[in-house]
Amino acid sequence: MSDKKSIYKPKPISGFPEWLPEERIAEQRWFDHIRKTFESYGFCSIETPSVEEIDVLLAKGEVDKEIYVLERLHKDEDEDKEARLALHFDQTVPFARYTAQHFNELVFPFKRYQMQRVWRGERPQMGRMREFYQCDIDVINVDNLPLSFDAEIASMIYETLVGLDIGRVQLRISNRKILYGYLDSISEFHKYSKEQNNAFKTECTRSLDKLDKIGRDLVLEHIDTIGKQIYDTNNFSLIIEEFINHFSKKYNTSQELWDALIKDPEDRHRNLLESIEELSQVLDSLSHLPEGAVVADLSIVRGLDYYTGTVYETQLLDVPEFTGSVCSGGRYDDLAGSFINKHLPGVGISIGFSRLFDVIRQTHPEKLNIGKKSPTDILVYSENPEEAALVTKTAQTLRKQGLNVEVYHTVKKWDKHYKYAKNKMIPVICYPQDDNTAKFKNVENGDEAIQPLSEWKK
Repeated sequence: MSDKKSIYKPKPISGFPEWLPEERIAEQRWFDHIRKTFESYGFCSIETPSVEEIDVLLAKGEVDKEIYVLERLHKDEDEDKEARLALHFDQTVPFARYTAQHFNELVFPFKRYQMQRVWRGERPQMGRMREFYQCDIDVINVDNLPLSFDAEIASMIYETLVGLDIGRVQLRISNRKILYGYLDSISEFHKYSKEQNNAFKTECTRSLDKLDKIGRDLVLEHIDTIGKQIYDTNNFSLIIEEFINHFSKKYNTSQELWDALIKDPEDRHRNLLESIEELSQVLDSLSHLPEGAVVADLSIVRGLDYYTGTVYETQLLDVPEFTGSVCSGGRYDDLAGSFINKHLPGVGISIGFSRLFDVIRQTHPEKLNIGKKSPTDILVYSENPEEAALVTKTAQTLRKQGLNVEVYHTVKKWDKHYKYAKNKMIPVICYPQDDNTAKFKNVENGDEAIQPLSEWKK
């Protein structure tokens, strides 16, 4: 009988990434920057469990075949009677449930951020994963939420992305009510019924959400077709031509927006006038950002039905490989209505963190500034095994001074520990002389000097 040990060779699991140490350091640096920026605006961190009751997910009506259900391999007989659990597929549903359950303990307006993994059974590709991080920020309030928060969210997300040093960022902002107000104007002029108009609004929203993916001509064709089906008219293409011209353009200022859409206020539905006023307020509040950083793009409508006002998408102008929006979101009327009898309007945005990091990692690795394979600032070493206590004490002294210090525990020839430091990109090796001094050697250029330990600080 063979005593050979059986070895199972594991394979990478598609859609579940893991990074090398130097990549993880870059990822952590991004997390630290995002966290610092969010907190600088007064947002507080929360973390919810990785799992939710399936009934909680079903309450929002957004569960589909991409959800991962959680079960034990060997279940007890009574487990089927308990609540079934699933990995959360976004952070909106957990946040809604969290707000409802902790409503009486929270201070409103409630400003929170979450930086957690989510899971979806998508088809993996570059920037598309089954396990990934999202960084969400939301502010919600009871009964009403000032419009100024819509601008604050946009300003914060711009500052966050620019601080990652990955190139030019452009925020594309719209207000979903502009589309509805514009269609209300058409409906009133042509005396279409409310039912016809509501049906057409839904289809227009879905079509315009695909403008960047399928192009103007196909969107125009689709809207023209559904318009004829719903309104039963043969001249609908004339109405749509004006419509698509407005909604496929970008406007740099609120004045440009007014001039393009409102020739005569008397001819426009009041909902359209109010929604343009809302978007204008947001644009004017962001005028401090660089020219071109913010544009009004009326094709941004977001496909999710719960958005009711301001909507955002964000493009990376210097990373053409990143298709679509790096972060998106908007205003909603009621976040937690499925879980609590309270009216909780809010506004929020989500960064697809892992998607962004993966695309940059594969296409522009220089933007990640990947270098050190370790957070260590100094490697402490002695060739004399009797100096182990001195080595430990020296390392502790340097750590108390704010340095990341590693001890090379094995006494080997000089070149072994030097090679170790070189491979891990540790910049300095420390050779203790006594309790207060040491010889410090620069790994890169070989320079060395005996100095007091107290001189080494971050």
